[in-house]
Amino acid sequence: MATHRDPRPPLDVRVKDALARALMRLMARLPLAFAHRLGNGLGWLVARWPNRQRRNALINLALNFPERDREQLLALRDDTLREVAKTYCEIAHLWLRPVEQTLSLVREVRGAELLERRDGQGLIVLSPHIGAWELAGLYLAEQGPTAIFYKPQKYLDDLIRRARGRSGATLAPITGKGIRVLVQALERGDYVGVLPDQEPKADKGAVFAPLFGIPAFTMLLVNRLARRTGAPVIFMFAERLDDQSGFRIHCIRAPEGIDSADDEVAARALNQGIEQCVRTCPNQYIWPYKRLRRRPEGWPKIYSGGLSDAEALEQVERLRARHAALAEAAPPN
Repeated sequence: MATHRDPRPPLDVRVKDALARALMRLMARLPLAFAHRLGNGLGWLVARWPNRQRRNALINLALNFPERDREQLLALRDDTLREVAKTYCEIAHLWLRPVEQTLSLVREVRGAELLERRDGQGLIVLSPHIGAWELAGLYLAEQGPTAIFYKPQKYLDDLIRRARGRSGATLAPITGKGIRVLVQALERGDYVGVLPDQEPKADKGAVFAPLFGIPAFTMLLVNRLARRTGAPVIFMFAERLDDQSGFRIHCIRAPEGIDSADDEVAARALNQGIEQCVRTCPNQYIWPYKRLRRRPEGWPKIYSGGLSDAEALEQVERLRARHAALAEAAPPN
């Protein structure tokens, strides 16, 4: 007798998804200021005991800001963990509240003129993982027809798609078909939104380029879109305000070379733009993310070693010495 396979996800996935939805609905009821205070407390707790998130954030910060001393790095790391926790505590508020209410949290827009499109020409808008990137996507779609590159999720996928699309955005999956959606949007003169600071999974369509002076495996998608369509590129992110009243949108022109025919020049320009955004509010970047997991051949792994602050900083000193030796041994360009 033939058996019919249950098309639904496994039971454990369905249970976790249901619990996550219930928690999201509860969190969405919280005022934004309370969600931020809750995140501040949770981030403080995460910073108190050794764990991978805390270690990885400190390693990234120490590598990317070598001019800062130990106390400055620890203070920035702890502040970062509080801000990352605020990101997760506010996300239900941004996803589930009415879109008009969510967009009313934008208190100021700097560089708004950069969002203006020429007749018939699209605009590529890059939103790094700074502050409230979900709000940045909603705000962009409010400005006009928008296609946003999107990675389907194991949990809450339909909720996320509805949330991100409720100000009119079309979500394009991270596939060849999704890329065609982005190209067609730009050819129509629409906006296209991309998160530019994730580490690419595939070898094709990416190169190593400096990010804060460290080789980072960097996407070439933005370069390909810009060259194919002639669309200009800008960066945009939503900074969380210290007084818990809302957010400030920043729009920044992309560095020259991001549409270069030279892949390494284009990737370097992309990372320079990310750096410029991060330096605006470095404590609101997702430093716990293992952005430098992929290494050039022969380069040491970064996210290893003990979990204490002392061990993490010792790992950074070893990495700096090894990086210097590799750079010295590298042939000249």
